[in-house]
Amino acid sequence: MERKSFLKSLLLGAVTVPVALSACEKEADAITPSTEEGTVTDPGTSSDNCTIAPTETQGPFPTKSPASYVRSDITDGRSGYKMTAKITIGNTNKNCAALAGAIVDIWHCDAEGSYSEYGGSGMQSVNYQSVHFLRGRQVTDANGLVTFTSIFPGWYNGRTTHIHVHIYNASGTSLKVTQIAFPEGSGTAVALVNGYSKGLSGYTSNKNDNIFSDDTAGVQIATVTGNTTDGFELSIKLNVAA
Repeated sequence: MERKSFLKSLLLGAVTVPVALSACEKEADAITPSTEEGTVTDPGTSSDNCTIAPTETQGPFPTKSPASYVRSDITDGRSGYKMTAKITIGNTNKNCAALAGAIVDIWHCDAEGSYSEYGGSGMQSVNYQSVHFLRGRQVTDANGLVTFTSIFPGWYNGRTTHIHVHIYNASGTSLKVTQIAFPEGSGTAVALVNGYSKGLSGYTSNKNDNIFSDDTAGVQIATVTGNTTDGFELSIKLNVAA
C-alpha cells in the first residue's frame, strides 16, 4: 500500500493550499551548515540490498508532458551548484540485475524551492508555468543507468531536499513512482550548500519528512560526493519489479 504523506491531499486542482503546510509542523533537526566552501566528508551510504523502492506520491508538481523532455542536461539555465545524478534501475524479479531500456523521468525544485510548469498561486507564488527547468527523461543503458546533469535542489517548507522519480518499462507502462533523499548532517552536501540563500532555518530533516521518515533502511537515501567548486555527484540504485 502506498505510504501516507502530507502531500496526499494536494491534488493538482488544489492550488490554493500554501506550501507552508500545517500538517508538517514538526521540529526539524538542526543541520550544522558549513562555514566555508569545502568537500563532502560524509557522502552517505546507499542501501545495496535487493529491496524494491517504496512507492511515493508524485506530489503536486509532476511533469505535464514528460515525453517532451528527453534530455540528459535538465538545467535549463537555472543557477545553483552543478549536480550530476546517476540513477541505476534494478529488476527485483531478476535478483536486482540491471534493467536496460527502462524509461526514467526526474524532476525537482530549483535553488529557491520553486518548480517549473507551475506557480502564480498560493501554493507557489512565483509563476513558472511557461518554463520547464529541472525536468527530464532518459532511457537506461545496458547497466541500468541513466545520467542527468542538473543543479543541487533547494528546499521548501514542509519538505526535505528531494528528487522525484517515475520509472516505466520500455513499453511505457508505469513501474514505480518514488522519491530520492539526500544524506544530512555535518560534512554532507546538504550542509555545504546550506539551503542556498534561504539557509537551513526551518528545514525539515529526513526523519521528520512525511515521505522519508519511515525509510529506516535508507533505501531512498542517495550517496552524494563532491564539493561546491566542482559540483556534486549523486548516485543511487532503485529497484522495481519489471
